[in-house]
Amino acid sequence: MSKINLELFSKYSKPGPRYTSYPTALEFNEDFSYSDYIKFLEEGKDKLSIYVHLPFCRSACYFCGCNVVFTSKESKLSQYVEYLKKEIDILANHIDKSREIVQFHFGGGTPTYYKAHELDEIISYIKLKLGDFSEDAEVSVEIDPRFFNEEQMRVFKKHGFNRISFGVQDFDSKVQEAIHRVQPYDITKNAVDLARKYGINSINTDLIYGLPYQSLESFKKTLEQIVTLEPDRLAVFNYAHVPWLKKTMRKFDETTLPSPAEKLKIFQYTIDFLTANGLEMIGMDHFAKPEDELFSAIKKGELHRNFQGYTTKGGSNLIGIGLTSIGEGKRYYAQNRKDMKSYEEAISSGKLPFEKGVVLSEDDYIRKSVIMELMANFSIDIKRVEAEHKIDFFTYFKEAIKELKSFENEDLITIDKEHLRVSETGTLLIRNIAMPFDAYMEKYFGSKKSFSKTV
Repeated sequence: MSKINLELFSKYSKPGPRYTSYPTALEFNEDFSYSDYIKFLEEGKDKLSIYVHLPFCRSACYFCGCNVVFTSKESKLSQYVEYLKKEIDILANHIDKSREIVQFHFGGGTPTYYKAHELDEIISYIKLKLGDFSEDAEVSVEIDPRFFNEEQMRVFKKHGFNRISFGVQDFDSKVQEAIHRVQPYDITKNAVDLARKYGINSINTDLIYGLPYQSLESFKKTLEQIVTLEPDRLAVFNYAHVPWLKKTMRKFDETTLPSPAEKLKIFQYTIDFLTANGLEMIGMDHFAKPEDELFSAIKKGELHRNFQGYTTKGGSNLIGIGLTSIGEGKRYYAQNRKDMKSYEEAISSGKLPFEKGVVLSEDDYIRKSVIMELMANFSIDIKRVEAEHKIDFFTYFKEAIKELKSFENEDLITIDKEHLRVSETGTLLIRNIAMPFDAYMEKYFGSKKSFSKTV
């Protein structure tokens, strides 16, 4: 990658969506009714992707933007399992159980805060009520290496898990103390070794840059350590500092956060270092070994992006189970309730814990296909978009094309009659490049408390 122009890139540091969805979660509303959601579920015929949210953590990691519940009471965890089972019972009444389950993911929270027998109980119940996973299903879990044992690993092996993602964030002890997550290298290595022992051939590790006390020099050491674990995939996220949404982030002294220029140096070095160590960049924040299926998917322009990150399982209907979970169909997003009491009350009344969502208009649908293709594959097949949606691309997106002119002038993108392509350097600004296609951005113009910064 060519040397980045820090002054140029820093000017693009502004609030913007991460585009795990389009429209973004800020557009979810209560106009999308419960009966609308049930109708979508009952009429759905696509393959299924299932996400189960296990929200509990023993203590707070101050950087975390996830929806979590902090507790040391094991009774709360076991009570939640019972409500999950009731939710699955209700869901089973509204889903065609002949639909193939091609993706399953445990997220959190800390899924392995649960005991092995509880994890087994949840997975077994899903298979009993909704159907078994397909032979080539992607079955994955997010794991905090500090909470992981062989008994849990045996459960994952029994149920066909084939991908494990380990949270690391940073190996520097000063950074770990500041973010309230002390996790020495050996703990992570032991967790990775345990997964390898049980034949897990796709291991992902997560890093975050932009955390307190991080510098280019300190992050170099973390990168040198992470490659010794030989991850098959590596996610390197830009820390989203949103203290107005997450109270734990207010614990950070903001003067200790690296500047946008320092963050760019860190990320450029990360790209160069990982590329030199056998990992290729996939999407805006993922890296994978060249033999990984994500890499072949991006080469074919078939990579997809959803709430779990990048995947090859496009076209499936995502069903969210558990507190705050989000589901996604071709024409809708649906989110469960965020408050535990409200979640339990809904289920006790015999209803799914649905709270709000959005039904995509035709314009939303068109823009979603363009933004998601851009975010996943760093390009847009203009002729495909025109054929699929029966539009003239340059007329329909006339205003967006005007906004993109500055990126074109700075060689961050190229546009011809058939393709929009993002340059290697432009990939660092992929969120900015996607934003002109977003019809909702205008109403957030000038707002500093809507999204995290893009750089």
